[in-house]
Amino acid sequence: MTRILTSLFLTLMLAACGDSGGPAVSTAAQAPVTGESPVSPQPAFKRVALVMKTLTNPFFIEMEKGARRAEKELGVDLQVKTAAQETSIEQQIQIVDDMIAAKVDAIVIAPGDSQRLVPVLKKALERGIKVVNLDNRLDPAAVAQAALAPIPFISVDNEQAAYRAAKFLAADVAQPTEAAIIEGIRSADNARQRLAGAKRAFAEHPAITLVAAESANWKIDEGYAVTKQLFAKHPNVRLIFAANDMMGFGVLKYLQDTGKSDVKVGSYDALPEALEEVKAGRLTVTVDQQAAQQGFQGIALALRLLNGDAVAEVLLIDTRLVTSATLK
Repeated sequence: MTRILTSLFLTLMLAACGDSGGPAVSTAAQAPVTGESPVSPQPAFKRVALVMKTLTNPFFIEMEKGARRAEKELGVDLQVKTAAQETSIEQQIQIVDDMIAAKVDAIVIAPGDSQRLVPVLKKALERGIKVVNLDNRLDPAAVAQAALAPIPFISVDNEQAAYRAAKFLAADVAQPTEAAIIEGIRSADNARQRLAGAKRAFAEHPAITLVAAESANWKIDEGYAVTKQLFAKHPNVRLIFAANDMMGFGVLKYLQDTGKSDVKVGSYDALPEALEEVKAGRLTVTVDQQAAQQGFQGIALALRLLNGDAVAEVLLIDTRLVTSATLK
């Protein structure tokens, strides 16, 4: 077990140098997307750029797979561009600028920051390029301040999914227990939503006290370092919710290295490595947010915009909790 988790940690850390079986999460006012978007293949290939945060996180590898499927099925010229890391915001801005210069027809973007990408995306829209927002929502206030109409957004209900995961993590707690949350990038809307959901779940449990919430910027190595600092200050923590699997792997590695076997950990993304950790009993729960489906639907929605079709402002993909019971 030690050898397997150590190998996993080292593999993902070198790559990074940052949601089956439960009921679906949706919002009543915003119908979830569960099937394929009814988009017909285009007679002339449109040039669509998929701009993601990074490919060091397997979540975005799955997102690209869904976009590549859309490329084949719907007939587009897909260009996939990524920054080096999830914190490489200036690089992502430059990528968008490059795609504007390349005169692509549409940009489908999972922004690393909810505010700082707005000006360059405004520039794209002013050049007639269609824009679709994936995964991490652009700040509606920043969009409105830039005098832009709402940008179509495809993702999941991050607050509700994190709430359900943290609630499952805390379900069998009977005695007074300390809990902690490992956050993503604080300027990212999805990180804020997952933090809010986990906080809500822990606050509802009378025996649980949330003693810390610290950012590890979606990264495995920072997840390890933050967990080490956390236990130096709060040695009695017994529940940890990490806002993505990568940070969760860092948490698990620290717990393994220090022999702490009485701490329950939950995370978010349902990466293949996380499923193995759930099966092995080291990870209690993770959230499958269907990254490939988000990628497919992002390209499909871009084509609908290029066709002049009216589209919803928000489209939500279903999420599922992944636990040992759902993997049997």
